[in-house]
Amino acid sequence: MGFIFSKSMNENMKNQQEFMLMNARLQLERQLIMQNEMRERQMAIQIAWSREFLKYFGTFFGIAAISLTAGAIKRKKPAFLFPIVPLSFVLTYQYDLGYGTLLQRMKGEAENILETEKSKLQLPKGMITFESLERSRREQSKFFTDK
Repeated sequence: MGFIFSKSMNENMKNQQEFMLMNARLQLERQLIMQNEMRERQMAIQIAWSREFLKYFGTFFGIAAISLTAGAIKRKKPAFLFPIVPLSFVLTYQYDLGYGTLLQRMKGEAENILETEKSKLQLPKGMITFESLERSRREQSKFFTDK
């Protein structure tokens, strides 16, 4: 009689462990999906910000370019055209970020860094561990209880 009861308990415990494992996996998958959704939304906001900035900066650049060109022609001083050069770099960068392939190139470079330059990504003093966090927590709690 005890053997049958024990066998039933073992099966229930095994079923419970499988359920907990499946539940943990499901929770992890949901977390990963949520983190990816948040990343995608942040990237979309960054692209939208860049496009909006491009509208304002493009207007400023156009007005500045026309004004500087008119001033250079009127006063016969080509030096008035020099500010257009750095402004055009900013305009080109913003256009590439908002509508071009800059993000794809950045993604490719990031993937290359992750594959070939792993040592540059390591944290000082290595990975954070539970023990190091616990040690810091204890030091802080001593600090607060001593005062």
